[in-house]
Amino acid sequence: MIKNGARLKSQVCDTQVIIVRSSEALDDLRAGGQPMIPVGDEGDASLTLDDGLASGTQMGKRYVDDAGAEVLVTKAGAGSLSIGSIPLTIKEAKPLPASD
Repeated sequence: MIKNGARLKSQVCDTQVIIVRSSEALDDLRAGGQPMIPVGDEGDASLTLDDGLASGTQMGKRYVDDAGAEVLVTKAGAGSLSIGSIPLTIKEAKPLPASD
């Protein structure tokens, strides 16, 4: 299982992330449809970006799934984050309480 604080990168675009909250689902974390690998590891140059998962990532945003996994994008890229073929969603900010 991928641990909190792990740094991963895409093999098909510039996307890089840090794991904020891990879950077993993150073992199949992908960017652009291809598996993510630890920063510093050599990627597979034959892999290509999946056009169906190419809506991009936004730097500084947190992406979450239904199982509670959370990743922080540290470098934006062209590929979308997904677990398998299920896209992650951007975590919405919680509204602050009114200070009347």
